[in-house]
Amino acid sequence: MAFRKSLAGGISTGAITIALAAFASPALAQDATIEPGQDDSAAEEAAPENVIVVEGYRQSLETAVGLKRNTTVIAEAFSSEDIGKLPDVSIAETLGRLPGLAVQRVDGRAQSLSVRGLGPDYSNSLLNGRQLVSSGDNRAVEYDQYPAELIDQGVIYKVPYAGLIGQGLAGTVDLRTIRPLAKGERIVSLSGRLEFNEDGSLNPDVDGWGYRATGTYVDQFADDTLGVALGVAYQSSPSQVEKFNAWGYPNDSGQTVLGGMKPFAKSVDLDRLGVFGTIEWQPTPEWSGTLDVFYADYRERIPMRGIEFPLNPGWGSGANIDSTSGGDFPDTVTFSNVQPVVRNDYDRKDVETFAIGYNAQYETDDVLIMADVAYSRADRRLQQIESYSGLNFRAQTGPGFNVGDVVTYTRNTGGFPFLFTNQIDYSDTDLIQLTDPRGWGADGIVQAGFINDTETEDELWTMRGEVVGKVDHSLVKSLVAGIAFDHRTKSRDITQNFLSLAGNGTPYADQGAVTRAPIPGDALLDPIASLGFLGFGPQVAYNPFTLISNGTYILTDVQSSSLPYPGDWSVTEDVYTGYLRMDLDTMLGSIPVTGNIGVQAVFTDQSSNGFSSNGGIGARLIPVTDGDSYSHFLPSMTLNFEVAPDMKLRFGAARTLARPRMDQLNASYSAGVSNQIDVVTGSIFSGGGGNPKLRPYVAEGVDVSYEWYFGGAGYIAIAGYYKWLSDFVNSNATVVRDFSYLRDSLTPQQRAIADATTYLGLVGGPDNGAEGHIAGIEASLSLPFSTFTSGFLSGFGFQTSASYTDSKLTITPQEADPFETDVPGLSKWVVNSTVYYENSGFEARLSHRYRSEFLAEFPGISASRGFRFAYPESIFDAQIGYRFADGTSLEGLSITLQALNLTDEPFINYTDGDRTHIIDYEEYGRTYLVGASYKF
Repeated sequence: MAFRKSLAGGISTGAITIALAAFASPALAQDATIEPGQDDSAAEEAAPENVIVVEGYRQSLETAVGLKRNTTVIAEAFSSEDIGKLPDVSIAETLGRLPGLAVQRVDGRAQSLSVRGLGPDYSNSLLNGRQLVSSGDNRAVEYDQYPAELIDQGVIYKVPYAGLIGQGLAGTVDLRTIRPLAKGERIVSLSGRLEFNEDGSLNPDVDGWGYRATGTYVDQFADDTLGVALGVAYQSSPSQVEKFNAWGYPNDSGQTVLGGMKPFAKSVDLDRLGVFGTIEWQPTPEWSGTLDVFYADYRERIPMRGIEFPLNPGWGSGANIDSTSGGDFPDTVTFSNVQPVVRNDYDRKDVETFAIGYNAQYETDDVLIMADVAYSRADRRLQQIESYSGLNFRAQTGPGFNVGDVVTYTRNTGGFPFLFTNQIDYSDTDLIQLTDPRGWGADGIVQAGFINDTETEDELWTMRGEVVGKVDHSLVKSLVAGIAFDHRTKSRDITQNFLSLAGNGTPYADQGAVTRAPIPGDALLDPIASLGFLGFGPQVAYNPFTLISNGTYILTDVQSSSLPYPGDWSVTEDVYTGYLRMDLDTMLGSIPVTGNIGVQAVFTDQSSNGFSSNGGIGARLIPVTDGDSYSHFLPSMTLNFEVAPDMKLRFGAARTLARPRMDQLNASYSAGVSNQIDVVTGSIFSGGGGNPKLRPYVAEGVDVSYEWYFGGAGYIAIAGYYKWLSDFVNSNATVVRDFSYLRDSLTPQQRAIADATTYLGLVGGPDNGAEGHIAGIEASLSLPFSTFTSGFLSGFGFQTSASYTDSKLTITPQEADPFETDVPGLSKWVVNSTVYYENSGFEARLSHRYRSEFLAEFPGISASRGFRFAYPESIFDAQIGYRFADGTSLEGLSITLQALNLTDEPFINYTDGDRTHIIDYEEYGRTYLVGASYKF
């Protein structure tokens, strides 16, 4: 009910303010048009003279509204308040406040982006108009790797145009750094902020506070023909996560119980260095060149400490249910003989991202010729350690073994779903020792831990050329022809090892391996009450990496131990694009009409290298290569009707595509061989893996948008859209594979059967067997009170947007009936609002973003992923500050205090279609930042 009230309040407030705006007198202004692909310099040059200069948040709004208004396609935009200062702490948060956009939090930080109800798989991101590589297994950009302080502005294209390379199915995000010649003055800016979380630190090896520091330099030389911009941003930022994770909710003797859980106290220490540089050179009015360089070094250290409790007897926990009370889903349950796993896990992620691009242009009154070449690369190493300790080896009981714990949980109506009591002291190092508490080691191995060590490389070369012929015609403003080539290679290598106890030189229990050992003193940390938020006392804490370096652990090689198929793969794509476009500028009676009509022809040659495996430890890996070639034609059109001097009616139509996930394109798969023919497939072969022949998602869409601009930063917009989705990827399909390469390794019996039948078999994996639609309506308002009042109230302003999205996705699997499901990342309702006040240097604002329930993506076992429905979210942030006036002794100085996640909104997801069956419940606490900036 609270969420519904919050949503209703956001919509009703927006409706009231839209009604008030109807009485406002819009300022009459005529802005220059920005052509597709053009940067903001044209808008700055076209800005009228003798206007009132505003600063801070209002300035960023006016610039963003100008970008939205002047682009000739349907788009949203944002702009920094000042050099090195976006309105939000991160790029993702800024994007998540725009109409029709929403973010998913990861470890408390806004990270992945949904555009118009479609998740991060279906949009694309650019930096200065060039495609960005990704450090993850997918194409989706992890926005927290790009310092907000180094981004000057951005445009989100909701309808593409012919010439927008790398467009997404739902939209395309173009982040932009500073253009020094457009700034027209020397700027030196320094800023710093201290950051801390109200929970302090949940783990002793991560500080509870951090800081951010930024320096930016912009200047022009040689009579303003040479411009230089440099920026450096360093961030050391902690975040804290109190996480409850349930195994599931089985039915035990007619009652639903918590089957087990894996809660953690998680600390994330993010250290990031970001550097950008831009050189602009315009030696003559005709010639210009721009060189952009971006570099980021991103490191995360993530200790996680908790206790994993197997509870349900029916799942082999060995525990007993002693008592229950409170109905079919009991309010209280007591378990005895509980044999838990005390976890000291640790993730280390190291990422380096580099991008460089050069753009050259030659322009006269008749023609514009452009050439662009760029290179970018992202390298990531992710080490994920699980380290186990507990009461007994393999949960053994009886004489000579420690007695199991007695654990009672009580369902909680507010906050975390359960609260617990227990009897064991998990900080007692005589009782809790390194071991394999549940006997998880395969083939008799003593598995006292596990490590995934994953290296990912993403490399992209792009080249592009374009010719614009300027036409003196009553209908056509210019004719554009261009070509582009992208060469992208992405690879992943994963090494998996069991962590066994050293001492006897063997990991196998039946060969005399060490099964239980005390935790060495050099690894121990002070005990912490990591699960105090659930009611548990302190537990042992140690650094598992120390156990590797000091020889406590020995590493046992594993082949595909927990992966459904080999995890090593590479994907290569060569994409050739040609495009033609007419830019329109004409009159329809007395109505000015602008826009464009064009088409892209896209040819793709994709291939993947991977391995086939029979699975298990010591599996034989056989190299495999596969791929495909195909082409798409992508027509697009946008028409803008200026029905009044400050009113625009826009219409857009386009076919768009989004390329499938890289990890789904991989050629690796497991190979299973039976001694009997399967009655359904008629084959003895089966398996699971990727699909290197996978095609892109495709959508054909139409958009309509009405926009009324007034008062500089003021506007009202209402937009609707409909997209027909085809070739949509079903990640749980089956595809046919040829297993003839296994012939020489088959038994005589298997070879005889295969020779007589077929070497083809079905492999579980993704295909393009889904289709559907997505439709929505968006309403947005930006209302500076100065439009209709003066004095004190004129410093106030209000922004809000509300979007409603509906979709249906029909999946048609092989050998099964079609069924319907939700599009990942889709929230039916998204509402974003900000109230702000600025006057005489004082600045304050309160922001709110809401999204309804959505299908969220989560990391799974062995760097895999999964989906579950997430609860609605309603998040409030606030900021106050003061900017010292010009002419004072502190001119150029501004101070800021920010508070994030004011209501400590949890992140919750559930399973079984039942909101009471909560799988993850995470709390992040409130984060505060205090800082200052100085602009010379």
